[in-house]
Formats: sequence, structure tokens, C-alpha cells
Amino acid sequence: MAEMVSSLGGSVAIASRKLEVLKKTAEEITAKTKNKVVPIQCDVRDPLSVTAAVDQCQQELGLPSIVINNAAGNFISPLERLSPRAWTTIIDIVLNGTAFVTMDIGKRLIEAKQGAAFLAITTIYTSYGSGFVSPSAAAKSGVEKFYQSLASEWAQYGIRFNCIAPGGIYTEGAFSRLDPTGEFIQEGLKKVPTGRLGTVPELANLAAYLVSDYSSWMTGEVVRLDGGELPFSSSSFNMLRNLTPEMWNNIEAIIRGSKNKQ
Repeated sequence: MAEMVSSLGGSVAIASRKLEVLKKTAEEITAKTKNKVVPIQCDVRDPLSVTAAVDQCQQELGLPSIVINNAAGNFISPLERLSPRAWTTIIDIVLNGTAFVTMDIGKRLIEAKQGAAFLAITTIYTSYGSGFVSPSAAAKSGVEKFYQSLASEWAQYGIRFNCIAPGGIYTEGAFSRLDPTGEFIQEGLKKVPTGRLGTVPELANLAAYLVSDYSSWMTGEVVRLDGGELPFSSSSFNMLRNLTPEMWNNIEAIIRGSKNKQ
């Protein structure tokens, strides 16, 4: 997403805890786009760290007109195996981190009378929850309601809030932690009508649209990007797609036979 915004002419700041990784990433993006990318060390769980990061961003690039909250953490685990610390770690990164960044930048934007587009990356399982990722489900659901609330509250200041709820999009970092054997991907693909995972460029393209002026009348929305996984998984009869034409012929014959008997 940072590379996409940079390729479209934006001056970009990227922030996370590991400064050396950020510096390398900033150099890689600048080499491709020829536009400035500023690496800023920040722990979104710490309001003081967030304030320092936003100070640096403002000094080097000015107040941002686009803010993408993508910091996340997750554990694949039964809840009974998680400690309170594990729970608070996820809540602090995903929900509190998004809130701290949004509040800090939002207050500055309001004071400066400057509009902006905020975007958060959530997940499709905020709709119905999911076993074994309950801290993430709770935190990501909170982010969506937080942004939908601010879409009403801060529209008067020209500030928009939207979310992208992705399904499975392959990245090495996420899948090496959440699916180290590769078995989860194969099982998960059975629930995706399109038969494949999403790609990073597809997410980046959607993000670019949602933070651009092309979507200037769009706020308070959660846009699902999942290859049809959620509606497919939520229906009672979609598994019938596995039936062969011969099986359908048999079913049709049975139905016709029962009608004739009536």
C-alpha cells in the first residue's frame, strides 16, 4: 500500500517498531518510485511513541492527508491456552494502536482545519467471529465500529473513515506464522469460490481508491475483499457446487419422479 501511494506521487511515511527494517523498505520503495519515503520508528501501543512519530512525520512531510492503520497481531490458539497478557497484546496493537494513531493525527487535523482519509485493514471474520482467533476478532470488530462511529462524528471536519476486510491474501510474514505447514491454505481454498488467494496488488489497488478523491463521498464503509469466501461460507447450499452433472441428473430424476407420484 505504501508503494502504491508512493507510485502515484505521494510522499510517504512508514512506521513500525523495527527501524532497520523500515529503512530498508523505504529505500526499496524510493528506488522503484523515485519519491520520498520516510521511515519512522513507532510502537502504536504507546501513546507517547505515537506522538513522537507523528511529530516527526509532520516535521518532515507535513500533516498527512492519508492515514492507513495496518498494524496487527494475532495468535492461532484456543482461548483456554491464552494468557491475559496474550489477550492484551492483540488488543493493544490492533484496537488501541489504531485508536492512539487516529486520535493523535485527528486532533491535529481538526485544529489545522485539514481534511483527510483514514483507512483501516480489518478481516472478514469480524462479521460472525471465528474460533481460535477471538482476540483478533474482538479487536478488529472494535476497529470497524470505531471507524464507523468517527465517520459520523468527524465528517464535519472533512475527515473520512473506511475499512477493508480482506480474506486470505498471501504474504510470507503472515502465513509463516499462521500456516507454517501450508495445510491451512489448501483447506481454506475450498471455501473460496474463485479458487485462489488474493494478492497484495489487489489490496493495494483497492486501498488507493478508498484513500483517493475518487471515493470522496464514501465513508463509514467496510469493503470486503475475499473472493466470495464470506457469502459462500455463510450459505446452506453452496457446497452443492461439488456435485457432478450426473449427480444433478439423478436429483432431477428423483424430483420428477416424486412429482409424478403426486
